[in-house]
Amino acid sequence: MQITMTFRHMEQSDALKKYAEEKLERVAKYIDSPINAQVYFSVEKKIRHIVEIVINSRGISTKASEATNDMYAAIDAVIDKIERQLVRYKEKIKAHKTSGEEHGRPISKKIFQADSIDATTSPIVIKTTTETVKPMSVEEAVMQMDLLHKDFIVFIDADSSEMNVLYRRKDGNFGLIEPHRA
Repeated sequence: MQITMTFRHMEQSDALKKYAEEKLERVAKYIDSPINAQVYFSVEKKIRHIVEIVINSRGISTKASEATNDMYAAIDAVIDKIERQLVRYKEKIKAHKTSGEEHGRPISKKIFQADSIDATTSPIVIKTTTETVKPMSVEEAVMQMDLLHKDFIVFIDADSSEMNVLYRRKDGNFGLIEPHRA
């Protein structure tokens, strides 16, 4: 497990690092290797201790944060929260296992500079990301959106093998964009 720790508005502490590493070992049993974990410690107004943890592994990304009056209590609370998310994720994966080998399709995501988009000029691309879109059911896509705290997700429907987009509506429900062939 590769762990990166960042301290904001506070001094680095070897005791906190060691405690967080020990606690992160608890969640390693739910995730396939390699695991990349980023831990952010911060203090606001000298009394609010915040811990945020982001975990990335093969096909799984999750993040959680917690704020308390004690840094050690915040670590415990955020680890519990991530552990609950991963247990729920693993249970749903077992229930929705697809038959056969799962292969993803690469997609490219581009971010355009807002003031560059008009009718007379071509937009300026400021960031491009390539990701692998994995086959999953709609329920798995909803769960992945919740784990990642995202507003939309692009995925391949495990039943139809078509690329779909699932998004969170303003009313809290979900919308699904499916391709339609004429």
